This record gives sequence, C-alpha cells and structure tokens, in this order.
Amino acid sequence: MKFISIADDVQLGKNVKLYNFVNLYGCRIGDNSRIGTFVEIQKGASVGRNCKISSHTFVCEGVTIEDNCFIGHNVTFINDRYPRATNADGSLQTDNDWTCETTLVKQGASIGSSATILCGITIGENATIGAGAVVTKDVPDGAVVAGVPARVLKKG
Repeated sequence: MKFISIADDVQLGKNVKLYNFVNLYGCRIGDNSRIGTFVEIQKGASVGRNCKISSHTFVCEGVTIEDNCFIGHNVTFINDRYPRATNADGSLQTDNDWTCETTLVKQGASIGSSATILCGITIGENATIGAGAVVTKDVPDGAVVAGVPARVLKKG
C-alpha cells in the first residue's frame, strides 16, 4: 500500500511519478515530474513539467514552480508574511482573515535541501539556492545564493 492521497481536483500530467505518502489537493503537476515521499502540494500550487520535488517538501497555496526545476529535500515555501491562528478578539482566523502571497520559481531553478522560501518573491531562471538558505527577496536569473538571509554569491 502506497498511502497516496490525491484529491479529485488535482490535474496530473502524463508520466508523473508519485512516491509514498504524498498529499495533493487542488494543484497541477506537469508531465514527467517526480514527487517524492512525504510531499504535500496544496490547492492553487502549480508544478511544471520535468520537475523533481524531493521528499519532505511543502509546496503551499500560491506557489508556481515552472518547468525543469529541482526542489531539494525538506524545502518549505511560505505564503503568509504575518501568520496568526487568531484575530485580535481571540476568534480563530478563517480564509478571509489573511492574504495569500504568491511565489514564482522560474524555469530551470534549483533549490537546495532545507531551504526556506518566503512569500512574495521570484526565483530567477536557472538560479541556484544553497542548502539551508532562507530566501527573503528576489533572486536574479542565473544567480547562486546561500546563507541566512540568502545573499548573492555569484551573479548569473
């Protein structure tokens, strides 16, 4: 038994490979992409063609990953700049109490293991994000960034 959860509203391309313990809902996965073990991809997220999403990665609502991207193990995307469980009056927040901020990972980009990608940014074409980096601002095309916060080590 593979323990894969795929909601009816998921759009799967041709030849998509899903490993054990995957949770997909409301998302789109392009042709020939591979989704590793313990990956969750939420509604409104999109993964292009020929991508590899490694194990233990979280792709939240508002994230677009274009074609030919590599996403390493345990990468976390964030879509809320100011997350809270409750409102000022103590009531639980609902979908109406926050704004989903988008993130774009352009074609050919590679993101190293355990990187955290804050919302509202663009990672440029063929850019490389070092393992463990915390990306807080846009990354230029072809650049190599690393660190906390991530800094450009090499321009594209």
